[in-house]
Amino acid sequence: MTHTAKLFYTKEHEWIELINEDYVRIGITAYAVEQLGDIVFVELPELNTDLSEEDEFATVESVKSTSEIFAPVGGTVSKVNSSLEDEPEKMNESPYGEGWLIELQSNQAVDTSHLLDEKAYQDYLETL
Repeated sequence: MTHTAKLFYTKEHEWIELINEDYVRIGITAYAVEQLGDIVFVELPELNTDLSEEDEFATVESVKSTSEIFAPVGGTVSKVNSSLEDEPEKMNESPYGEGWLIELQSNQAVDTSHLLDEKAYQDYLETL
């Protein structure tokens, strides 16, 4: 499960990709997708929504359950993956690729110090 991009993770199974120091892409991990099962609906925020760290920004519904997704970092929603409205299964097929949720623009360098790197996240998964 190696990715070319530099990703950071939360213990709630969100990932962020630093596109540059103040711009990130956010999604949920393969583990989260696996736990949810087949995703049938995704509700995403409006463009230009301001989010603080830990704000709920999306709802993902699967055949098993509904999960709220929380922002691992703060910023303004600059892009949403609107293709998920018609094709939510992209999250199952490609959680780190076409299944991303939103992109955020921050007004400062994004702090990733509270997030897990790939190895720490894999170690965490082994404890579950």
